[in-house]
Order: sequence, then C-alpha cells, then structure tokens
Amino acid sequence: MVRFVPLLLCLVLIGVMLVGESPAVPSTPASAIGPLRRSVDNPRYFATPDGRPVLLTGAHTWQNLQDTGPSNPPPAFDYPGYLDFLQRNNHNFFRLWTWEQARYSNEIRSDDYFTAPMPYVRTGSADRQPKFDLDAFDPDYFARMRDRVGQAGKRGIYVSVMLFNGWSIESCKGQFCENNPWRGHPFNKDNNVNGIDGDLNGNNSGEETHTLAVPAVTARQEAYARKVVDTVGDLDNVLYEISNESPGASVQWQYHMIEVVRAYERSRGKVHPIGMTSAYPGGDNTDLRSSPADWISPNGDIDNPPVNDGTKVVLSDTDHLCGLCGDSTWPWRSFIRGENPIYMDPYDGAYGIGGQMDDSTQVSIRANLGNVRAWAASMDLRTAKPQPELCSTGYCLAGSREFLVFTPGKQFTISVTPGAYEGQWFDPKTNRTTAVSDLRADPGTQFTPPFSGPAVLYLKQR
Repeated sequence: MVRFVPLLLCLVLIGVMLVGESPAVPSTPASAIGPLRRSVDNPRYFATPDGRPVLLTGAHTWQNLQDTGPSNPPPAFDYPGYLDFLQRNNHNFFRLWTWEQARYSNEIRSDDYFTAPMPYVRTGSADRQPKFDLDAFDPDYFARMRDRVGQAGKRGIYVSVMLFNGWSIESCKGQFCENNPWRGHPFNKDNNVNGIDGDLNGNNSGEETHTLAVPAVTARQEAYARKVVDTVGDLDNVLYEISNESPGASVQWQYHMIEVVRAYERSRGKVHPIGMTSAYPGGDNTDLRSSPADWISPNGDIDNPPVNDGTKVVLSDTDHLCGLCGDSTWPWRSFIRGENPIYMDPYDGAYGIGGQMDDSTQVSIRANLGNVRAWAASMDLRTAKPQPELCSTGYCLAGSREFLVFTPGKQFTISVTPGAYEGQWFDPKTNRTTAVSDLRADPGTQFTPPFSGPAVLYLKQR
C-alpha cells in the first residue's frame, strides 16, 4: 500500500539536505538486496529477489575505482567520503569506472597524467616503466574492486562494474584530441611483453581492440571479464557494464562480451544484470534495443526524454545525453517517462575537468535524484507506468489510484477518475512541499502550481 506520511517525511528530509543541513549517515545502513532481476510486474525497473521494484539513481564520477592525476602514483581518491556523499543525497547506484590506459587522456593535454592501479602486473623493462604481462593479473587491482563494491553494498548502494572504456583506446574521441591514451594502453605493442598488437592498421590508435578483429586481444579480454566475475560475482549489489562509449564498430564485440559474461555467471550459479551503453560518437540506439543486454543507456535529448515502453531497463545517463549537463527538473522528467536517471558528476574537479562540490546546479541535480528515489520508494512501482496522454503536460506516471505529474510551470489537466484525492505539490528548485487534501477532481479539473516555475504534483485517490 502507498503511504502518504512516509512520503512526506522522506521529501522533507531530502529538502533539508538541499539547503545544506545533511542528516547523519545511519550507523547501520541496510545492505543492498539482490541480485537484482528484471521486474516481472514492471520491466522498466529491476526488482529484488522478493519482487519489489527498485528505482536505480545516483551520481557517478571518474575516479571511483582507479586513481588518476598528474603524479605517478596519482593522488588517492577519498572513496569513503564519496560513499558518504551518495548517502547524504539518498542515492542508491553508481557506475564503477575503469580506465584501460596507464597514462594519457583524450581530455588532458599534459603527458603527466597517470592511472593506477592497473589490472596487469608489470615486468621486464622499458624506457620509462616496466611493460605489462597480459597473462598475469595484478591482485591489488582486483582486491580494490572487490573492497569498493563490497563497501557500497553494505550501505545499500548498487554498483555497475564497468569492464572496458572506449575513451582509453582512440587517439581522438570525437572532438577530444588533447592527448592519445592509446600510447599508454597495455595492448599497445610497445607496452607489453606478450607481443600483443591491438593496432592492426598502424594508425597509432586502438579501435580494433573493441572489435573481434584481434583474437589474441579478445581472448585476454574474455579472461579479464571472467576474472572480474570471479572477484565480485558472489556479491548481491553487482551489475555489469560492458564498455563506456566504445566506437560504433564495437557493437558485435559488445554483444559477444555480454554473452561471455552471462555464460560464465550461469556456470557459477549466480547471475547479475548486464548493460550496454551508447557508442560515441554517433551511437545508434537501435543497437542497444536489439542487444542481449538487460539494461541500456542510450543517447538522446535530455530536454525531452522518450517514453520507455519497457522493452529494456533504461538507465538514462547524462554522460551519453550531453556530458556535463542537466538541471533540477531532469531527474523528474526522466523518472516520469519510465527511466532510471543517473548523473555523470564532475564531483570535486580532481579528475581535471569541471567540478565544484558547491556548484548550485550540481547540488540541485544531486538532491533531486535523491528526491526522485524517495518518491519512487513511496509509490507502487509495480503498476506505475508512463502515460503522457493522460496529462496535458505530456509528463504523467500513473499507477493504481495514483499520479505523478511534472509541469514546466503552466496550468494543466489530468484525465483522472472522478473522486476525492490527496497528495502534494513539490518544488524541485527549493524542495518545498505544499499539501493537497480533500480535493474533488475529474478529467476537466485544472491544476495550477502554488508557486512559480517547474513543479511536480503527486495525487492519490482516497
């Protein structure tokens, strides 16, 4: 049953967070329940083993697995502080980023930009650093991966473990050509002792490694994927992501890697959701919808999210929509259209691009992701489906006797069943709520927000 009072309490709590008075982190937070499965009742969401649908939402940032920066080794990322940050904002999901290259970045001009730890041990010698042995995994890398996923799970946070990264292999990524990460990649023939050459055409770029063109590379990628499953596959809070924004030619390789991970998990007896994200540049969302993935992150228009018909679980990620972008209304528009909104957060700026913890736009996006999660937890997600035709704004999530509507600020109508309703208005900019009680409504009722600007209305039939 949907309960009105807990919803109000959750939203008041998150509202306090936005103005800077964060509640204390619970001393014994609930662990994440899993493994997640696609909901039978509402396939737009994953569900816990008991069938309860779960909205996944949260902020991810680039250094949450490997450290990066201008020194070797790079400065350490404050991971416990990051988990505290997620909890303060009521987030329950993030992508655990991996970088395949040990040095250089498409987005950072300096040669002095390093990544550590790496999955492979170094051996032998080279001009500047020992080369990688692609047949020997570095236990420190995988120990860190397991520890970080496990810590998150104890705080009730789900983690999508990224296996590969398209921003690690190309000399230029779209218009981003500040430096060439392929120079620091283990599959570059100059960087390994195994004679592996991932650059078949000799163009000083490794796009071929995210295809099936180099069997020796593919074999080692399969071994790496199995090692990741061995490392975290027994944990309940795990999802997998094959690769972040690989080139367009990677589609069949990604399909192959999905099946590799799925088959290996089945052989172990515990399976987790596997995701595929948009190619960049020029990704085709048809490739995602046609994929064997359990969840997808498409590209698209952040200002007008498509209605999710339930074909796939959609984790709508600003990373693939527009990069460093968004506002306080986007989490609501995305959720009401049947998506799970997640935010690529520049965080504290330590990665080297963007990022201010107190930036008002970033603060508001983070808070509203948590607000959306609080509201979703108080609704019956088993029956909540996006039905834009029911509301003149085009943003209506309707379930059993309840409606959640977004308006950019104008008056609107909802095709409600005639009767008595109660609920709340919510202001995404200020996190203030206004109660609605003893309302008689019918399909012709005009609703006008009690404040200026964008608004969210929740109604429940009594």
